[in-house]
Amino acid sequence: EISECLVGSEMCIRDRCQPYEVRQGEHGVLLMHGFAGSAAHMRPLAEGLVQQGFGVRTINLPGHATTLEDMRRCSWQDWLNAAKEAFREMKEQYRFVSVTGLSMGGCLTLMIAEQSDPTAIAPISAPMGVQNRWFPLARFAAPYLPEISWQVRKDDALTPDYDLGYTGFPTKSAVDLRRIIHEARDNLCAVTCPVLCVQSSGDQVITPDSADVILQGVRSKTKGVLRLESVPHVCTISREGTRIAQALGAFFRKAEESERA
Repeated sequence: EISECLVGSEMCIRDRCQPYEVRQGEHGVLLMHGFAGSAAHMRPLAEGLVQQGFGVRTINLPGHATTLEDMRRCSWQDWLNAAKEAFREMKEQYRFVSVTGLSMGGCLTLMIAEQSDPTAIAPISAPMGVQNRWFPLARFAAPYLPEISWQVRKDDALTPDYDLGYTGFPTKSAVDLRRIIHEARDNLCAVTCPVLCVQSSGDQVITPDSADVILQGVRSKTKGVLRLESVPHVCTISREGTRIAQALGAFFRKAEESERA
């Protein structure tokens, strides 16, 4: 079944928006997209991990890659529960399970690690705050401005075949996103597994100190950061995609070896 994904102002059908799964080996990786995104944003990274011998699974979070009306009916608890359920299922399939996520998916990655026991995690462009000044006011604006949209602009820094997601979002959903960020940030001290943060200097969406906040807050003995230069927020489909895949693969393998020891 192929779901509909908003691209531009029209509904179109894209196979790349569909969840992608390859089962192989003993180490599986769960990959989660960000707010208003789709599984397409994680597809190149997933394929890069497959080439390194990992099993992978990407998911579409509830209300994503369908319609904005579907998104309007979903809450932050729905997103978290879907992430936790996917992780639980992978724990039944693999000896080792690592988790990575982009943006809001990075926050969900942290929340899984706060509540469970992944082999390792890699939050990518995970916001501990956002740069948009109106963001804290979303709950007040929602009754008067039910939906926020933006003009579609081709970003030459991103691979267009995978740049698939909504061109807007229900204003109330921004309130849920804010809750996800706060929940992840408030419980960082519960994270003890290996953590690799990925963040770009060209990210104009999240606060520049986000990766530092995460690394300072977790209690993990093994932690680090992959700093990217001049690529946008959705760095998984940028020219740095291959570098990210290689760095995550090496980090997850090292965590696997430590767990085996």
